[in-house]
Amino acid sequence: MVPPRDDRDAPEAQSTARTTVVIVTRNRAAELARTLTELRALRPRPAIVLLDNASDDDTAGTAEAFPEVEVVRLPHNLGAAARNLGVAMARTPYVAFSDDDSWWAADALPAAERLLDAHPRLGLIAGRTLVGADHREDPVNELMASSPLGRLPGLPGPSVLGFLACAAIVRKEAYLEAGGFSPLFGVGGEEGLLSLDLAARGWHLCYVAEVRAHHHPSQRRPPTGRRRRTEQRNSALIVWMRRPLRRCAAESVGLLRRTTRDPGTLLTIAGIVRRLPRALAQRRRLPPDVERLARTVELAEASRRWISPDGRSNQSRLLIRRRPSLWKPRAR
Repeated sequence: MVPPRDDRDAPEAQSTARTTVVIVTRNRAAELARTLTELRALRPRPAIVLLDNASDDDTAGTAEAFPEVEVVRLPHNLGAAARNLGVAMARTPYVAFSDDDSWWAADALPAAERLLDAHPRLGLIAGRTLVGADHREDPVNELMASSPLGRLPGLPGPSVLGFLACAAIVRKEAYLEAGGFSPLFGVGGEEGLLSLDLAARGWHLCYVAEVRAHHHPSQRRPPTGRRRRTEQRNSALIVWMRRPLRRCAAESVGLLRRTTRDPGTLLTIAGIVRRLPRALAQRRRLPPDVERLARTVELAEASRRWISPDGRSNQSRLLIRRRPSLWKPRAR
């Protein structure tokens, strides 16, 4: 059914928006209809690009019922990397990511645009995620708000090294420079590599609580165990792609030891082995300052392991636990 139109559907309703919302979806027609309804109510209305990852249901047809949504039907499931196509299509300087079960608060995108305008080296805003109909705080919010990096002079919030993709707004220039989301990862913990690569190129990442996203977790989610293995696999691949060899060896030993108490880790290892040749072909060591920050992430992960209300692990999304004085952005 085509959504009803009103006076606000005129082209001028979105003429001042400088953010494009990019959504990647697969087999979630019902959730997607609500998300698009919420997004089209934003004023000014952002452009919306939806990438359908080869759905088997009528997900793409649901999106096409919204005339203002640019829909791309992909022949294969590209996972989170489909967002790269959406960013490339965006004709605005800023891109906000939504999942098919999340959307932005009414004032979020204009507020983010003002902040990105005012801070030219701010590459990514990590927004505040509110979960479900009762607007529960996602635990990631508190982790980012209390970042020991503190707030660097002139930036709008605590510096972080990690984010939730469904509550992130990026500068298109920074995203393209960092290479976007890796096609190796599918969906689950894909934010970790992009965070490191943005920081390695001297872009700031900040948590801004006033920029809010609503997330109503879909009932069509992979089992928690499978999601956890995916994130564990992707975390290990990130180590091989960006970290010192001694750290790679420690990661491998840790996974082998884990198999004794969790035989499911063998599935994780198998996934790593299949992807490792492609990961090594993209291996690039982090600059020393970002490597130091990456080590502090591991300390934080060791002491803060939890599952958020929507069933997602914090692995590869944690902020850097480091004193502000140790964070010095790299010159371009």
